[in-house]
Amino acid sequence: MLQITTALPEEYRTAPPDELAERIRVAKATLGERLLILGHHYQKDEVMRWADARGDSFGLSRLAADRHDADFIVFCGVHFMAESADVLTAPHQQVLLPDLAAGCSMADMADIDQVEAAWSEIAEVTDVERVLPITYMNSTAALKAFVGRHGGAVCTSSNARRMLEWALSAQSDRRAADKVLFFPDQHLGRNTALAMGFEPSSMLVWDPRRSLGGLADVEVKEATFLLWKGHCSVHQRFRTEHVAAFREAHPDGLVVVHPECSHEVVAVADLVGSTDFIIRTVDAAEPGSVIGVGTEIHLVKRLADEHPGLSVECLDPSVCPCTTMSRIDAPHLAWVLEELVEGRVRNRITVDDETAADARVALERMLSIS
Repeated sequence: MLQITTALPEEYRTAPPDELAERIRVAKATLGERLLILGHHYQKDEVMRWADARGDSFGLSRLAADRHDADFIVFCGVHFMAESADVLTAPHQQVLLPDLAAGCSMADMADIDQVEAAWSEIAEVTDVERVLPITYMNSTAALKAFVGRHGGAVCTSSNARRMLEWALSAQSDRRAADKVLFFPDQHLGRNTALAMGFEPSSMLVWDPRRSLGGLADVEVKEATFLLWKGHCSVHQRFRTEHVAAFREAHPDGLVVVHPECSHEVVAVADLVGSTDFIIRTVDAAEPGSVIGVGTEIHLVKRLADEHPGLSVECLDPSVCPCTTMSRIDAPHLAWVLEELVEGRVRNRITVDDETAADARVALERMLSIS
């Protein structure tokens, strides 16, 4: 899908923070109930302060779908999140992304052409009818549509285990799958499969840049999990030495990390879970607790600020922001909102009807299972 980016006008780029805040406040008040601003957990505080709701990508998309009175959904997140919101919302609702450059490096590691090519190659060496594709929520609408067409489903970091269990179990409408093609994040797939009790030998990495994923025919036939060679640029930064340094400094501290981290890091953490799980863990901690968190720095900092009775630290001492998520800022938000006040819709994200219909199948399949 071609998106034309409009250069941010100079007046927004040079405006001081207080002026931008006032302009956002006025525009938001003018638009009233017609506007819904969604803020993903990884957003900067200058943006999150204006969010009507905060959450993860899928939770926010579902919330938008429930707000039929909101004509304009301003999604402060990244491109695939806005796509999911457009898939789930009503025709009269328009989804906007303040900066079209806000993408996701993980989602970009698997495109529809690569996935369709991989599917064809797999079909040449094994019974593809016994293979089920599962895509992580952090993927384009085109990939969600692909799994919808091929009997698969979407998963989140919260329900990945449930979705893999479903994929490998017999259903009334199909046989149990022998194999799962999981994309685009290899780490979530590996960590989930290992937690289910599968051996490392049952999962192989599929490299889309190599013929047959860089695997031999027999490897493709025998593997239970084909894990796409993709990762989160933030979570891959965490290392076991970060955990070791935290434990040395805080022997009684708690380590909680996201399942997009490598398995080596997950294996030495105390707790592993989704963004919402991490938030709930911090919320429930006893006063005085010291918690080392392996996830995006803006969320870690916000948790620290909101829990002054705790010590909440990022495990990576060099800090790890999501650079694409950080493209959403107060200048872009002010511009998009003021353009709406003037009747101009900027940076609308749309998914074509056919793709949206297939993607909706995959999303609804996930909801019916989990």
